[in-house]
Amino acid sequence: MSAILVEVVGLKDSSCSPFPCDNTRSCGLYDCHPSGKLVPAFETLKAEIGEQYGDSVELKLILLDEGMPDRIKEIIASQYPPIPFILINGTLTPLGRISLPQLQKELERLIS
Repeated sequence: MSAILVEVVGLKDSSCSPFPCDNTRSCGLYDCHPSGKLVPAFETLKAEIGEQYGDSVELKLILLDEGMPDRIKEIIASQYPPIPFILINGTLTPLGRISLPQLQKELERLIS
């Protein structure tokens, strides 16, 4: 079985969620608090997922500031997802924010 590809798409200086970064940590990520920024949240998410799933899940960060691949342009033009958004194996997955528990739920569904 090949690795599940999780792509986080956003802007370098954007926030990781539409919600404020606070002590409740409902996103399940702690090492990026209190930045509330996408890049530190991605790095924390990547470490957590790597620890839990090893090589069975690959995480990539696509920063729109650095260029927009055609397939990402198509998703934005047709589905208008809020940024940041998550693609799992190329499919838009409506998580609404960078969230460890929500991503784990999607991964478990795919792995089962």
